[in-house]
Amino acid sequence: MSVKMGPNVCPITEERSGTVREVGGQAVWSLSSCKPGFGVDQLRDNSMETYWQSDGQLPHLVNIQFHRKTTVSQIYIYSDYKLDESYTPSRISIRCGTHFNDLQEIEVVDLCEPSGWVCFPIKEYEHEYFMYTFMIQIAVISNHQNGRDTHMRQIRIHSPTEGSQYPLEHHGKFSTIEFSQFRTIR
Repeated sequence: MSVKMGPNVCPITEERSGTVREVGGQAVWSLSSCKPGFGVDQLRDNSMETYWQSDGQLPHLVNIQFHRKTTVSQIYIYSDYKLDESYTPSRISIRCGTHFNDLQEIEVVDLCEPSGWVCFPIKEYEHEYFMYTFMIQIAVISNHQNGRDTHMRQIRIHSPTEGSQYPLEHHGKFSTIEFSQFRTIR
C-alpha cells in the first residue's frame, strides 16, 4: 500500500474536486475504549484541536459499520506527533469485512512521526478494485515511544463518486458554514 503523507494531502480538497465523497456520516462508529469527553464525537467533529483518546490496553480499535455494503476508496487519519508525542500511532492495521467475526486484514502500515493527514488507499488484496464492505476496523497496534494510549484527531472515509462530477472549484470556494451546507447537489 502506498500511504500518502505531507502538507499536500488533504481530504477536503479531494471532496471538493467531485471525485470522492465522505461516507463516514452514513456509518455507526464505535471505539474499543475512550476517556470521557474524548470519543467518537471528537473524532468526527472536523476540528484538529479535539481528539479521541483511548483508555486501556493495546490494540485500540475504531469500528466503522455501514448500514449497507459501501465502496471505500480511501481512509484519511489526522495525527500530530508534535502535539501528541507518545500518544501518536506508529503501527496501524486496516481490516474489512461484513461483521466483527470475519474481518480480513487489508494492510499493516508503519508511521514515522506523522504530522497531518495520512491517506490509506483501500484496495482489494488481489485486485486493484476499491473495497466493497459493510465494516472497517482501524486497529492501533503500537504507539511511538511505546505509549499506552492513543490520540487520533480526525478520520474521514472516502467513496468514489459515480456518474457525473460537479467540481465545486468551478463555483468558487465555500468557506462559511452557511455556504458549505449547499456545497453538494442533491
